[in-house]
Amino acid sequence: MNKNCLTKRLKDMRTDSTLGVIFFTRKKRNNPERLDIYVRITVNKERAEFSIKRDIAVCNWDIFRCRAKETGENLILLNSYLDDVYAEVLNAHKQLHSERKLITAKGIKLRYFGEDEERMSLMQAVEYHNKNINNELKPGTLKNYFSTEKYLKEFLQEKLKTNDIYLVQLNYKFIVNFENYIRTYEPKTTRKTCTNNGVMKHMERLRKIINLSLKMEWLEKDPFRNYKLRFIRNERDYLTERELQLLEDTSFMTRGLETVKDVFLFSCYTGLSYIDIKELRPDQVMIGIDGHQWIYTKRAKTNETVKIPLLPKAKEILEKYKEEMQLTGELLPVLSNQKTNKNLKEIAKACDIHKNITFHVARHTFATTVTLSNGVPIETVSKLLGHTKLSTTQIYARVVQKKVGEDMQELMEKLKNKKEVERSLVPKSYQN
Repeated sequence: MNKNCLTKRLKDMRTDSTLGVIFFTRKKRNNPERLDIYVRITVNKERAEFSIKRDIAVCNWDIFRCRAKETGENLILLNSYLDDVYAEVLNAHKQLHSERKLITAKGIKLRYFGEDEERMSLMQAVEYHNKNINNELKPGTLKNYFSTEKYLKEFLQEKLKTNDIYLVQLNYKFIVNFENYIRTYEPKTTRKTCTNNGVMKHMERLRKIINLSLKMEWLEKDPFRNYKLRFIRNERDYLTERELQLLEDTSFMTRGLETVKDVFLFSCYTGLSYIDIKELRPDQVMIGIDGHQWIYTKRAKTNETVKIPLLPKAKEILEKYKEEMQLTGELLPVLSNQKTNKNLKEIAKACDIHKNITFHVARHTFATTVTLSNGVPIETVSKLLGHTKLSTTQIYARVVQKKVGEDMQELMEKLKNKKEVERSLVPKSYQN
């Protein structure tokens, strides 16, 4: 190794440390006539070295200047490259200094290669999010984040030909290209491609990971700043009063179908979701302040406390399964979610209900047909559904046409009565 190279030294006024940057050479193992070129960084006698992946003939290296002898165009270009490397090392030192970081030789080397702790990668950020946020998310929600992670990995491999990129490389173009990738993704298995709202949910999850990265100061600029999520508001299915009556009046000989029908109707008259009903226990049915039976529970999704007075139809269903409840300790016999939704398709067909019925339709039915259309204020419905925001209730429940007609009819009656009163009044006359 050549030890005669001169060292250029800088004084760090803040830390009183010295920085040395030199180029030196080592003989190539397979060719002693050529030299490999290295950089050595020294801070307070601590060293860090790395190869610049360039070599030179022994006769062309100036050991005193630590540069190539400029006897040809290629050697001039090599010296220019060495100057660039030198400037980049000094810039790495400058960055660490401006960030008030501890300056070490190894730290400068890592910053030069972009491998220090500040250069967090996208997939590292995704992994950090999924590991550290899992206590706050329900398993179903966390599963969706893993789905987004899978799309990201495939996008990086197929479109960018890499397994990962640094967060600082993310920009608006990356975001738009990722969205288009999901929209045009062709599944390897036989399943539907993502709808617009499905694509937007993936983008929303990526945005949350980016927001976490901004908070952790792994990223300075938000690549989503010019991007807008574009959800399409879909009309949510619910059962009308007639359809609800059809369901109630239909009995099934098969126990599985009859059980699913009853649990679905219980949800229609309580507004509880599938998982909330599945986790209900007999001791959660209590006598409320009004002397009637109420359900006291917490929503699995939001952990929000919910208190629901039992309507007569819901009481009838509980009474039907009273003996079974005493044996199992469960309020109602709830089948698996997959089996329940499969049976609901068969039940809807038997009842001549031409809608795509899933268990969540019961919750919409409670909000729309059972409560709002019967004059229950939306604020009360929001409480019964366990929503934290009134705007969420407005999405789930809409005032049906029948209620609009009734309200307008009531208004017309009031206007008519007001006119009749005005006509019955005798006009006053004034004489000069």
